[in-house]
Amino acid sequence: MSQNDPTDNALEAIASILGHPEPAQGPEKVAVEQAPDAPGQSAADGYQKIGPGPMAAIRLTWKVRREPNGEYYVDETVGDSIPVVTGPMSGEAAINFVDECESEARRRFEAIRSEMTGRAAAANLVRNDGGEM
Repeated sequence: MSQNDPTDNALEAIASILGHPEPAQGPEKVAVEQAPDAPGQSAADGYQKIGPGPMAAIRLTWKVRREPNGEYYVDETVGDSIPVVTGPMSGEAAINFVDECESEARRRFEAIRSEMTGRAAAANLVRNDGGEM
């Protein structure tokens, strides 16, 4: 990952606010229209996934778009930011890229959440115990 990776920035922000998250609304599902391929259009065009996170302002989104020359690009955004563009690539490669990015972001988010939950549980145990043996 690069130094300006939106995933890293979003996960750092998530980690900093996990002590005060918005109410959990369950995993977000994205409906992607899978219409039959029309001339000049591919099922990859418009494919998108939304990453995990407690706030829409820092949530990652990956969306595949097809340029008129037939090449595919993936726009990766954090909230409403300017996208980081990856490409050109084939439609299949773009879909795989989106799936891999979303999977990695979800894995990293769950690891951070687990770590933060474990720390909170340990802190509560010490507070409730008074630290006495």
